[in-house]
Amino acid sequence: MAHRSMVETAAILRGVLVVMRLAVFGLTLGITLISFQAYRKKPSDRLQYAFMGFAFISMGVAVSSVITQLGVDGANELVRIFFGMAETIPFIIGFAMLYLSLYR
Repeated sequence: MAHRSMVETAAILRGVLVVMRLAVFGLTLGITLISFQAYRKKPSDRLQYAFMGFAFISMGVAVSSVITQLGVDGANELVRIFFGMAETIPFIIGFAMLYLSLYR
């Protein structure tokens, strides 16, 4: 009986986690849209870099969520490293662009 309850709890928590990831992705898309609108309203290098930074961060959130859903835990070490790098690259680019937008 306790095992079944634990399985049901895990399924519910997995669903909550999916909803939370969708919320994070929705928020990053919202910030990306707002920064794009700001750039369109008043074009400047700073706003362009901010928009591109948020776009890459949104892409990083999406890639990270997809990789998590694919579940690469059972894969060999090289595959896990490759997917880890693939999900980190958009964040590096995105935060570098935000850095440029603030300090340029």
